[in-house]
Amino acid sequence: MSTALNGKLVTVFGASGFVGRHIVQALARRGYRIRAAVRRPDLAEHLQPLGAPGQIMPVQANLRYRWSVDRAVEGADAVVNAVGILSPTGKQSFDAVQSFGPRAIAEAARSAGISAITHVSAIGADADSPSAYARSKAAGEAGVLETLPDSVILRPSIVFGREDDFFNKFAAMSRISPALPLIGNGVTKFQPVYVCDVAEAVAKAVDGDLAAGNVYELGGPEVVSFKECLEQMQSITRSKRLLLPIPFGIASMLGKCMQILPKPLLTADQVTLLRTDNVVSADAMKKGLTLEGLGIRPSTLAAILPTYLDRFREHGQYDAHRPA
Repeated sequence: MSTALNGKLVTVFGASGFVGRHIVQALARRGYRIRAAVRRPDLAEHLQPLGAPGQIMPVQANLRYRWSVDRAVEGADAVVNAVGILSPTGKQSFDAVQSFGPRAIAEAARSAGISAITHVSAIGADADSPSAYARSKAAGEAGVLETLPDSVILRPSIVFGREDDFFNKFAAMSRISPALPLIGNGVTKFQPVYVCDVAEAVAKAVDGDLAAGNVYELGGPEVVSFKECLEQMQSITRSKRLLLPIPFGIASMLGKCMQILPKPLLTADQVTLLRTDNVVSADAMKKGLTLEGLGIRPSTLAAILPTYLDRFREHGQYDAHRPA
C-alpha cells in the first residue's frame, strides 16, 4: 500500500541504529520525507524499504564534524536526534557523541530556522552521576535546551525489540555459557520499553503533539529486576543456565578488563549505571510526562519477547510450538 507524502522533510540523526530505524519507519508511515543522517550511508540501505520509493534518503553526517551536521539539517522542517552509544570506541567518545553532538545538532537546527528538535536521551541522565554515560546524556540534554528551549527530550528506560542489545545479548550468551552473570546480584530495577512505542512517541513529537520544552520519561508497563529479566528470557528460550550473582565490586573489575576489547560485553561504567534503578520517576508520572500521558499504551515483555527470542531455542524458531 502506498504512503501519501505530506511534503515535510525530517532529518533523523542516528537513523540506522536500533531505535533510529524504528523512528524512520514511524515517520514514514505518517508520510514524512526522511533524510537519514548516518556516518556510513552505504550501510543504511536497509532503511529505504521502510517507506515509499524516494521517501527515505541516507546522507553522510558525523556529529564530530559540524559542517556535515549543518549540511544534513539544511532545508529540513524538523530534526530528530537518536544517536547514542553504550560504550566509547576510538574517536566516538561519550563527550563527542552524547555531549557535544546534541548541542551541534541544536545549533545547526537553529541556524536553519528550526525552533525545536526532538532529542532521544535516557532515563538516568544526571550531571552529578558517577557514570560518564549518564553525565554525557545530561550534558547533551542541557546543550539542546540551552540552544532551543522549546525542544522535546525523551528519556527511555532500557529499550527492547528484535534488534536490541540486552535480551539478545544474554540469550546468545546462554547458548554457549553454563551461567549468566547477575551483576549486583540482579536487584537493579528496569522498566523495559518496546522500541516501537519509543518511535511512536518521537513521531508524536514531530507531529507537534508533545508539550514544548518538556522532558518525557518512557517506560513499559512493568518494573522488573535484572534477575527477573533473565528469568523471563530463559523461560522463552527454554534455556536452563545458572544465574550467578556477581557483586558490584567484582563486576567493576571485570568491566575494566573487558572494556579494552573492540566490542566489550561489559564496561566499568556500565556497572556503575547498574547501581541505580532505571525506572520512570514519580514526578514524571504525576505530570503525565510518560507514554500513558501521550495516549500510548505500552507493550508488555510477554507480548513481544516471544516474537524474536524463540530463535534462541534449541531447534530455533521451528521449536516455537513444541510443548515446554
